[in-house]
Amino acid sequence: MKHFLYALLSGILLALAWPTYGFPLLLFFAFVPLLYAEHSIRIKQAHNRKWKIFGLSYLSFIIWNLVTTYWLYFSTPFGGIFAITVNSLLMSLVFLLFHIVAKRVNFKASSSFLISIWICFEFLHLNWEFSWPWLNLGNAFSEFPHWIQWYEFTGTFGGTLWVWLTNIALLKMLLLYKEHKAKEILYRGLFKNALLILLPILISYVILWNYEESEETIEAVVLQPNINPYTEKYFTSDVRIGQLLTDLAEEAVTPETKIVIAPETVFAYGTVLSHFEDSEANFFTSQFVNEHPKMSFLSGISMYERFNDPGRVREQTNQLGPNDWYDDYNSAFMISANDSVHFYHKSKLVVGVENFPYQEVLRPLLGNVMIDLGGTVAMKTTQEKRATFKIPTSEEVGPIICYESVYGDFVTGYVREGADFLAIITNDAWWGNTQGHKQHLSYARLRAIENRRAIARSANTGISAFINEKGEITSTLGYEEQGALRGEVTLNDRLTFYSRFGDYIARVSLFLALFIFLFAVIPWKRSRK
Repeated sequence: MKHFLYALLSGILLALAWPTYGFPLLLFFAFVPLLYAEHSIRIKQAHNRKWKIFGLSYLSFIIWNLVTTYWLYFSTPFGGIFAITVNSLLMSLVFLLFHIVAKRVNFKASSSFLISIWICFEFLHLNWEFSWPWLNLGNAFSEFPHWIQWYEFTGTFGGTLWVWLTNIALLKMLLLYKEHKAKEILYRGLFKNALLILLPILISYVILWNYEESEETIEAVVLQPNINPYTEKYFTSDVRIGQLLTDLAEEAVTPETKIVIAPETVFAYGTVLSHFEDSEANFFTSQFVNEHPKMSFLSGISMYERFNDPGRVREQTNQLGPNDWYDDYNSAFMISANDSVHFYHKSKLVVGVENFPYQEVLRPLLGNVMIDLGGTVAMKTTQEKRATFKIPTSEEVGPIICYESVYGDFVTGYVREGADFLAIITNDAWWGNTQGHKQHLSYARLRAIENRRAIARSANTGISAFINEKGEITSTLGYEEQGALRGEVTLNDRLTFYSRFGDYIARVSLFLALFIFLFAVIPWKRSRK
């Protein structure tokens, strides 16, 4: 029973630490009860250890996943249940693998393996087709940006490393105290752990106090049309959308405004890519920039291209019939006066909604299964490289579409391509007024710190916002409000350490985890004197 209570406690602490309602200080000891239960079972019990470890860890992780991402159910019950149960399963398998290795190596090696294999798991979630990095531990500090200014050097994996180091240090203190019963061990251990928690926070504040944002700024306007994606979006003509967006923009722009930003797929009717010049999206935005020649208009749009040439078929192409295919795009476009239109096609796709993972294996088993989110049911076609859009005054903006903003190393691609600031266009209304849209906004703060780029965020139903280079939200337009928000964004062309090198911590962890695993499982021959 006590092991069950330990696992229950870990799950509750993990859940209570998560943004936007939680306090991340809890993360620094949230894993300790589960780790203590694992150590106790490994040392004292001989039978069914693996099943007990798996069951206890699954209890912890299902609580964590359920409490923090329950809101997925509101967009799709099947998708929500699948994400919560399967992600908990994967976390439990990682913990079970740690248990197997820990039986064969000493405490230092097993702890190093746990940290490394967990980081590898998070790295996998950033890169494989079942990608779901929402609960990567480094994300938990998004509401406390003043603690993590050093993310410009490490990215969120620095936060994951920080969390695990403190948990393992506390576990070691408890095990030593249990063995020796000396209070000095507790005093010394608590002092060391306090330093381990407080020193990175102190370093962060030193960076914050000495950091100077770029003095060069431009004025931007973000639009929030507040269109219900289930009952309005796909049943509203692009004519009405174009009129609404330009009306909202006219109310907010000034002669100093350089860019207007509208949400993801706000032009949802379905525009033929090769005939964009004939679209309502082109008509209304071109008319607007012709009336305001110093401004650019950036917006989301749903596009497609239908064809019958088999040579154009790609893995992400959808088939309608014999020799009848189409590519479906979730895109961003930008129009400036006296300039050609620029496009970017979303490349990090929502699993099961925009992407059918591992089609070669799963399609024969499941058929053409896609989750319906108010009309978005086709495989999306992506582009390989990030793209930036240049506004008339020569500044470049990185057009990040929705889910892409959760991926740290991915976003650095826009910065390396020359983005002076970032625009996030999104539609977070699928989840209702829950933690979903709040967490999504909060995670954007991490991207600002990692790259030291200001962010202008346009969300269909909210929360639209401006975020500065330090990850501070400077202004917002609340959820389910219709309107426009005007703000200043700084322009920065410097590359941070993280912008240059990305998720190097994860790459090092891959090698370390593999080395320790091989050392643990291979029966090495030892020489005898």
